[in-house]
Amino acid sequence: MSDPVQREAAEIRTEWLGHALSTQPADRPAAEAAISGLYRLIGLDPPRFHWASSPVTALATVPLGARRWETIELLAEWPLPHRFAALKDALCRQLDEQVRECERPAEQQVRIEVRGPLVSSSWRVLDASLRAAYDPGSSAPGVWSSTQSFAWVGQYDAIHRAAGVTFTPEQLRQFELWATVARTCGWWWPRESVCVVSERPAVLRTEVWGDNGEVRLHCADGPAVRYADGWDVFAWHGAHVPGWVVTDPCVSRIEREANVEVRRCAIENIGWGSYIDQAGLRLVAAAPDPGNPGSELRLYDLRQETRVLLAVNGSVERDGKRRRYGLTVPGFLDDPIAAAGWTYGLSADQYSLLSRRT
Repeated sequence: MSDPVQREAAEIRTEWLGHALSTQPADRPAAEAAISGLYRLIGLDPPRFHWASSPVTALATVPLGARRWETIELLAEWPLPHRFAALKDALCRQLDEQVRECERPAEQQVRIEVRGPLVSSSWRVLDASLRAAYDPGSSAPGVWSSTQSFAWVGQYDAIHRAAGVTFTPEQLRQFELWATVARTCGWWWPRESVCVVSERPAVLRTEVWGDNGEVRLHCADGPAVRYADGWDVFAWHGAHVPGWVVTDPCVSRIEREANVEVRRCAIENIGWGSYIDQAGLRLVAAAPDPGNPGSELRLYDLRQETRVLLAVNGSVERDGKRRRYGLTVPGFLDDPIAAAGWTYGLSADQYSLLSRRT
């Protein structure tokens, strides 16, 4: 892909990511007009709109005019999400046909440059927030959320603008309806006579973690997502965690926590070295790290039949530092080098031959 096309594709990717991460109030008139246009495309009159302050409030809302069975638990049985999904899929097939007819060599690379990072960011930021709003274990988010994703909209926008693929006026008209909704509001749930739409968050904090501008939820001193009604989501480097992990991590809570991932995040927040000191873990053995010259491997007792290996990351973080981290290993391991090898599926002798670990 030529440099000008690549630059424009990256700019479009950043533009759509900006829309997705916006904390500005929804543009309600524009959103309602675009959603009404989509209703007309499936042969229905525009709905009445009910605005909710957050996804969790929207999911708890069964507005006046909704049918009794149109509860969020039965979302998979609602007819309109399926009809809108079919409308979107038909449009994508038409746009793909236009792409094939234009035979633009840059098109495939534009997809990689734009859609991949946007899909990844959407899953780790917007979809993560939406999943947190649903009851645990619910499969409902996947039924409808992929149709609303800004990733497919950003992809075709870049194919049109950066790769120069021509779309018909009717295709552009329908595409602009979807694009306007993606730019102007949060999640929405369509019933035949009424549509519930969520406002955007008031706070949305992320960190860059990928090579192409991908982001994930993270905030070290408060909620990563907060809506005007007070509903919030805490996240530690992309992992959804209880609030105490961020605001008040402590050894006693960590020891009571059953979820391994939550424990890991809380310990990372405290710092592995500090956690080991505060928890009073017994040092089993220490040895120079052959896979990371100049660093030391330290093996501690953690729990019954479990130990933790404290190591130093072989690669530099974005802030220029090397992070210390802990890995749980079986309790039968007494040698730090053998424990390090075990994490790679290697013997102690094999690990000792590594020139450098990453």
